[in-house]
Amino acid sequence: MSSSKKITLVVILVSIYMFSCVSSTEFEVGGEDGWMVPQSKTHGDMFNHWASHNRFKVGDTVRFNYTKDSVLVVSEEEYKKCKATKPQLYSNNEDTVFKLDRPGLFYFISGISGHCEKGQKMIIKVMETESSPDSPPPSSSSSSSSPSLPTSTHKKSSAFKTSIQCSSSGFLAIAVLVVSIFGLA
Repeated sequence: MSSSKKITLVVILVSIYMFSCVSSTEFEVGGEDGWMVPQSKTHGDMFNHWASHNRFKVGDTVRFNYTKDSVLVVSEEEYKKCKATKPQLYSNNEDTVFKLDRPGLFYFISGISGHCEKGQKMIIKVMETESSPDSPPPSSSSSSSSPSLPTSTHKKSSAFKTSIQCSSSGFLAIAVLVVSIFGLA
């Protein structure tokens, strides 16, 4: 096999492997303050405000950090009532990571009595289609025209981190093919 054909084949195989990689983002709910009861009525919708300034896609995760509290994934009806009888998820381990595994709406509330009514609840909308891999997720920071949010939710560094996951079986197949190709020389 000629050198140019080998190079072309390697480029094609590496390209296929790169397309098998998936980029995902882990969002820190509430920034440095975490999942907490809003301090006043002016902060009552702070989590929905935070969520509306982020773009979520299938495969992303949201991390809830809290103390002496809990997080529940509930139905829309339970969200509106601030009362869960059959939550899809209940966690009180002070560091809950939830994977957004489908497009659509996800509803979160605190499981501690009275917290949801005070604004410790959130709706996340997961996009139907993935944005282009070249465009980074939008900053979780918002303009200074939102004085009702705690300043910590404006800090990009504590809001999210992005990771790229590739199939190890895809990597192994590419490595075997490359070695096979160059072994024929």
